[in-house]
Amino acid sequence: MAASQKQFEVTKTTEEWRQSLPPEAFRVLREHGTERAGTSPLDKQYGKGTYVCAGCGQALFTSDTKFNSGTGWPSFFDPIENAVEASVDRAFFMVRTEIHCSKCGGHLGHVFDDGPAPTGKRYCMNGVSMKFIPEGEA
Repeated sequence: MAASQKQFEVTKTTEEWRQSLPPEAFRVLREHGTERAGTSPLDKQYGKGTYVCAGCGQALFTSDTKFNSGTGWPSFFDPIENAVEASVDRAFFMVRTEIHCSKCGGHLGHVFDDGPAPTGKRYCMNGVSMKFIPEGEA
């Protein structure tokens, strides 16, 4: 995948990533896995705050762009500027747009064209790939 070909600001060896992340976060962020729908507490988190990359801490989304997509994954209609990058994902006999952290390359999820206004985008993210920082705790 394109994300794995690029040199990112935060880089670690596979073993360093494995040591610094819980097993499920490692599987999703570094091995392009997907968590089971409905398993992330971040899906129902609607407090004010910022969602950051669980791998490197970069701010990715604000609570102002979060919405309930009904998919079982945290969904957003717009990322923070320059926080994420996209690449083509051809896994599972489909062509999708993968979203990854622009700072460490960690796999976050996918983006689809069925979201709400104003962007029409649904950034369907794995909750395990992010951490929620409540407003005022940054």
